[in-house]
Amino acid sequence: MNAAPASLQTEPEDRAGGAPGAKRRRPRRRTVVVIVAVVAGAGVAFAVVNPFGGDSKAKDTANGAPTGLATVTQGRLSARTSVSGTLTYLGAYRAINQAGGTFTRLPRANRVYRQGQVIYRVDGKPVILLKGSTPLYRDLKQGMRGADVKQLNAALVALGYAGSELNPRSGYFGWATADALEELQDDVGMEEDGELDKGQAVILPDDRIRVTKVTPVTGAAASAGTEVFQASSTDRQVTVAVDATSRSQVKVGDKVTITLPDLKTTPGTVESVGTVVKKNSSGGATINVRIRPTDPKATGNLDQAPVSVSIVTESVADALSVPVNALLALLGGGYGVEVVDPGGTRRLVPVTLGLFDNTAGTVQVTGKGLAAGQRVVVPAS
Repeated sequence: MNAAPASLQTEPEDRAGGAPGAKRRRPRRRTVVVIVAVVAGAGVAFAVVNPFGGDSKAKDTANGAPTGLATVTQGRLSARTSVSGTLTYLGAYRAINQAGGTFTRLPRANRVYRQGQVIYRVDGKPVILLKGSTPLYRDLKQGMRGADVKQLNAALVALGYAGSELNPRSGYFGWATADALEELQDDVGMEEDGELDKGQAVILPDDRIRVTKVTPVTGAAASAGTEVFQASSTDRQVTVAVDATSRSQVKVGDKVTITLPDLKTTPGTVESVGTVVKKNSSGGATINVRIRPTDPKATGNLDQAPVSVSIVTESVADALSVPVNALLALLGGGYGVEVVDPGGTRRLVPVTLGLFDNTAGTVQVTGKGLAAGQRVVVPAS
């Protein structure tokens, strides 16, 4: 919660005087209006105070300063913290070649490839992309069992090369696997033998990948175990380093607002909150928080782009709130807001401050007679 602004007080200026020789008249006692500058949260307010005391709920507190009106709102109010982050793609993968020969065609950087597509060629023969977590360490053929067979069955079903005969959760290479594999081989230009040599596919964790770097050049020798390219998923993510002391205030599922390099905003959701504390250059400690944009397309295609993220750290349901610059510092201590009734009469309502939303420039207030929909005085913009 933000610190409440401190009130200031000035002495009335002595303006006594007159023409030479004129009879001095006893000045009348009158109320002097003093303007008090107040800094609160993200805004600056001007407080109208009465240095001679009296009723703080005077019928008219107008002071002639340029003002505007704002509305008292009611609803969920959230305290936010703004942190810098990096917009990029999720995942970092390395594709390892298992075929021997010469690279005759390679993938292109920044291009997206899908499962089942030919991603490069060795000696003119296609190497396809398949989704999985187990590298191809052996040639697969009918009668085999294992985790590598299970991921092949799952890939064939996902690609639509099998009907009800092939179980995507099965780890057995049966006739249904062979038939489905032959269909795939026919489509990509492989020999239709119903077997998968370990050099004919690259296994990566996603069915859609974005190539970020190509290691060899066309014409280079291809050997088993060498890196062909690096890739990421096509999913977008934002990573921010949050002060470790705020870790308990950030939770998976929290909603955030992402400000992009072009200053457009888009919503996101906290996907994970790190548990490893890292020291930063200023001597503080931070944790990494990963955020998934709600609308990935709205983030464009920039990689490693600097962004700003507004994270909700605390919220209150059904709160009355006003702009921070509507706050008035009272000489006796505390704060108030100047309410303008429908008839135009102004009255000062003392309020108790609650949660501040620095991003929106609003503050939670409670006060006797204060209600949603009322109009309050703010400095003219």
